[in-house]
Amino acid sequence: MSDEQLGTKPSVRRILMSEEAIYGLILVSGMIVVSYDLTGTSLSALVTVVVTVIVFFAAHVYSGTLARLAETEGRARLPESLRGAVYHSLGMLLVSLAPIAVLLLGVTRAVDDDVAVWFALIIDAVALGILGWLAVAKWTRHFWLRLGSALLTAAFGGVIILLKAFIHH
Repeated sequence: MSDEQLGTKPSVRRILMSEEAIYGLILVSGMIVVSYDLTGTSLSALVTVVVTVIVFFAAHVYSGTLARLAETEGRARLPESLRGAVYHSLGMLLVSLAPIAVLLLGVTRAVDDDVAVWFALIIDAVALGILGWLAVAKWTRHFWLRLGSALLTAAFGGVIILLKAFIHH
């Protein structure tokens, strides 16, 4: 079976508007808070985020590959199933690039560690809001539904930001 038959044909829009992308942003935010509050350096937050995202991405790809093989009862070959799982999980990697870049600003001392961490968390929450807006915009033109989705999706990042505020102070 081809990737198209499996419904895994990649597009940047599909990759970024996936549950993996939203989950990835929430995961990154949580890892930033936990690791930074343990050591107080953007380097530890960066390393934790990179390693965690890679491990979760690999786990998603592995489980997705197995699921595709089982779902198609062997009609899909391993390379096709693996490729489909990579495409399906790619959003998790792509969305982590912006907060990783911001954390690098802290690591290189271009900005203070605290500034890098807070800015990365804010970027995550804003990105979640944008993804929430765009996802609902695909099925309705109603402004209030789009706004509600954006606010609800951003709230996941907002909760992590509140956690950071309470832990840090």
